[in-house]
Amino acid sequence: MAITCPNCQSENASDAAFCNKCGSKLELVEGVFSPQTKTLQTPVKDLVAGTIIAEKYKLIEELGRGGMGVVYLAEQIAPVKRKVAVKIIKLGMDTKQVMARFEAERQALAMMDHPNIAKVFDAGTTETGRPYFVMEYVKGIPITEYCDTHRLNNRERLELFQEVCKGVQHAHQKGIIHRDIKASNILVAIQDNKPVPKIIDFGVAKATAQRLTERTMFTEIGQLIGTPEYMSPEQAEMTGLDIDTRTDVYSLGVLLYELLAGVLPFDSGTLRAAGLSEIQRIIRETDPPKASTRLSSLGDSQISIAQHRKTDPTALRKQLKGDLDWIILKAMEKDRTRRYDTVNELALDITRHLNKEPVMARPPSTAYKAQKMIARHKIGFGFSVVLFILLVGFAISMTVFSARVASERDRAEEEAAKAKAINAFLQDILGSANPIEGSDKDITILEALETATDKIEEAFANQPEVETEVRHTIGVTYLRLGHYDKAEDMLRSALNVARKAYPSDHPELASPLTSLAVLLHEKGKLDGAESLYREALDIRQKHFGREDEGVASILSNLGILLQERGDYDAAEPIFREILAIDRKLLGDDNLNVAVDLNNLGNLLRDRGDYEASEPLLKEAISILQKHEHPWVSIAMSNLGELMNRIGDYDAAEPIFEEALSIGLKHLGDKNQDIAKLRSRYGECLLNLGKLEKAEGELLAALPILMDTIGEQNKRTQQTILFLVELYEALDRIDEAEMYRQQLVQREH
Repeated sequence: MAITCPNCQSENASDAAFCNKCGSKLELVEGVFSPQTKTLQTPVKDLVAGTIIAEKYKLIEELGRGGMGVVYLAEQIAPVKRKVAVKIIKLGMDTKQVMARFEAERQALAMMDHPNIAKVFDAGTTETGRPYFVMEYVKGIPITEYCDTHRLNNRERLELFQEVCKGVQHAHQKGIIHRDIKASNILVAIQDNKPVPKIIDFGVAKATAQRLTERTMFTEIGQLIGTPEYMSPEQAEMTGLDIDTRTDVYSLGVLLYELLAGVLPFDSGTLRAAGLSEIQRIIRETDPPKASTRLSSLGDSQISIAQHRKTDPTALRKQLKGDLDWIILKAMEKDRTRRYDTVNELALDITRHLNKEPVMARPPSTAYKAQKMIARHKIGFGFSVVLFILLVGFAISMTVFSARVASERDRAEEEAAKAKAINAFLQDILGSANPIEGSDKDITILEALETATDKIEEAFANQPEVETEVRHTIGVTYLRLGHYDKAEDMLRSALNVARKAYPSDHPELASPLTSLAVLLHEKGKLDGAESLYREALDIRQKHFGREDEGVASILSNLGILLQERGDYDAAEPIFREILAIDRKLLGDDNLNVAVDLNNLGNLLRDRGDYEASEPLLKEAISILQKHEHPWVSIAMSNLGELMNRIGDYDAAEPIFEEALSIGLKHLGDKNQDIAKLRSRYGECLLNLGKLEKAEGELLAALPILMDTIGEQNKRTQQTILFLVELYEALDRIDEAEMYRQQLVQREH
């Protein structure tokens, strides 16, 4: 005699202890043969509409059935009248395990009070001895269905998902792990004209901080607790011994995947067609494809999925590639130690993505963080300099400065002495590369910096002012070369020496304070950076007033920091003030004014005010064109990005084309900024269907990106992804697979 699983209704062999599809334990189920007792259970009639429970809950209709309970819509008739949901244990499910799970859900819900979790009002036992509890009636639909029905774009879906995260985090703070998070357990209801997700069905919840019931242990061993499609690898072990809050993080990652890509990571039919051991193996060992890759494999169904998100397949894949792919995969890591530690961390990373900040989910490369900052804000921030040019230039500037203040004899003599000391130090360092002095090779920039670092303390033992300048210069050089840890050590030591050498409000402190703030800013240490910016700003303002070029520079960095935090209301007046200061001090056609216009334009673009952003970016380009400055190609890229944001690829194409022409003229084809521009241009051409032209730009960009910013950088990886998409569109499958394999190897 076959056994029908009460959970998934599949047929099983008569001697099966567990369902071969969903893993549920088979015992004492309604109207089926139980291998544990070897007897046929006699079904008892279900409750019907009109039944009154506990003299105050009148059942109206059945809403649904789960693995252990039946949920009814009911009317509470006393002491207040309202619609409620009544969950009653299913007929024949009165085993120790099921009773324990039912009691656990009742206790779990009673412990929690959160707007995104369905509330429990009451609990008890029916006249026939069947436990029940009464909870808030959520008049809603599953979150995926709600999002598709209302055609929410991915930003709106992410914001709704963050509300779910708040509810799950609340449960975790109460010591409760849900263990069965899935779309059907997140219902979205409309309250005060706003969608509010409600988490339901804590039927497989586990308490971490306290025992929910003395019978909880009976639910733990030998059962596949949860839903296979959303189940974490540790849940699939079926021991119950290694479950913590990161199990819910995994399930939330699957839900996020489904919300954004429109499909589950693993096909449900394929997964459930496998036996229990194969289900476990897939969950534990098979890495899910990235959401963007899975979407690419869906053929014509991509169109419907994209339409439900108010976009097209190409744009949707573009939205998923990069940060969102990384966030989802980090949440779904097989090794739970590599997942987000908490649901709150997952939610914060989504906030960072929405604010266009660096996300935790990426490999922790400083180049990635720098790229984010450069691309969004600073036209001239991405330059690297060799030690010789930087230090010699610094020494010369000291000499020139001393000449300017010749009328101030003491000051002039002091600056001249500093310049002389620095020049002597330079000759000593650079002399180590002189073949006549015994060197058999040219020293590298880093070797020169390390040599300089080793000699600073001895060279300037009694000259703290000079030592400050040299340490500051070397620190800035490390910063510009991307060696952030070494830069931080050197800039902190420069500031420490300066604090000992000067009074606390001396103007010489402003430069090391600002440079260290920039370094911390790029490393994502925003609180520390803001504190230093404000200290430098106070010092500079005190000595030079508000309308000062140096003050404007510090304000610019502070404004960028506030923008990255999403505090656009605080950042915008700062950018407008800087622009006014630089216009007054430097005139309308100054390069600093162009930078200010670019920054303000980018901020307005990020706020979604595209109409106000466009003229500012165009004015920045106009100024840079008058100066025939190479930065114009970068500014034009920002305008092209604006066109891409609004989906006007036809307008973006000539902008990128002209930017590339100018950039090649000034910077050459080996420059990393030109390679990034080629990549973005290639992406634009891909969206326009100009595949052969896109291929040329992407293939020209990739080797330069590999050599300069590295294989793990976001822009490099995006370029490879574009090539995969390109060759798939051209039906050149072997080439697409070659690049896909390269990308997979790098991600691992």
